[in-house]
Amino acid sequence: MNITSQIKQPIFKEMELFEKKFYESMSSKVALLNRITYYIVNRKGKQMRPMFVFLTAKMVSAGIVNERTYRGASVIELIHTATLVHDDVVDDSNRRRGFFSINALWKNKIAVLVGDYLLSKGLLLSIDYGDFDLLRIISVAVREMSEGELLQIEKARRLDISEEVYYEIIRKKTATLIAACCALGAKSVIEDEVQVENMRNFGTLIGMAFQIKDDLFDYTDDAIGKPTGIDIKEQKMTLPLIHVLNNCTPKEKSWLINSIKNHNKDKKRVKEVIAFVKDNNGLVYAEQKMAQFQQEALQLLDNYPKSEFKDALILMVNYVIERKK
Repeated sequence: MNITSQIKQPIFKEMELFEKKFYESMSSKVALLNRITYYIVNRKGKQMRPMFVFLTAKMVSAGIVNERTYRGASVIELIHTATLVHDDVVDDSNRRRGFFSINALWKNKIAVLVGDYLLSKGLLLSIDYGDFDLLRIISVAVREMSEGELLQIEKARRLDISEEVYYEIIRKKTATLIAACCALGAKSVIEDEVQVENMRNFGTLIGMAFQIKDDLFDYTDDAIGKPTGIDIKEQKMTLPLIHVLNNCTPKEKSWLINSIKNHNKDKKRVKEVIAFVKDNNGLVYAEQKMAQFQQEALQLLDNYPKSEFKDALILMVNYVIERKK
């Protein structure tokens, strides 16, 4: 049994029912929209975010989920899908998980409108059932994701990024949605704000580790979803590079910045940058930081009694930093 199946095992029934409810939540009277949403549903990823929702809900409530939990998981997945559709337009990307992206098949105009439709469907699903507490959690995440992306674009133009700013970018861009999954899972079944906040912090920490792992892939030759060196080509400042930039000589720093600004399409130069970052402990440093976030996340689970849901969350935390793609 692969690791994703192991994580899913305690929530297998919930995930099956969720898929049905999620597909229903996308339905429209417009045939073109239904064709596109059918395409999306049949090319789904690992569905980590709904898994976080169900596992946290069950862990904090001794195994209980309710209709609010299902709606929360659907809203999260609708909004996550909307952001992926919009991201592919922003990045001018023709592929998503090995398949053609929506913008590649139906062009940018339709992709933007589909993303908007999914976003509004998610918000309405919460409003229609009066889940305003869940809607607040999700709306904060949407706002922060937009801010994180714009902050990254702003900093990429100037290449003047500190480690603190990098953490702020990844907290907003990636970690905030995983934090919302965990807070929302807890909030759907319990009223205890301390526990909800605890789960939000847990999600934030695991999201930070997740993004650092993603950034490390740019420096490895493993068979992953994105080509090596792509962050450098796109002038994205990630932790391995930031650490090296802040700890090398002025001459090396100006060579690095010049390489990223003016030679980021030169394959040989990109390889030299990757080698320089590796040789100057950029990867080792980022791996240490990633492990630190992972350990802090695991500590937040210490106070919960042993259960199959807690075990699955621990497995999920470890999978995030051990995954190969």
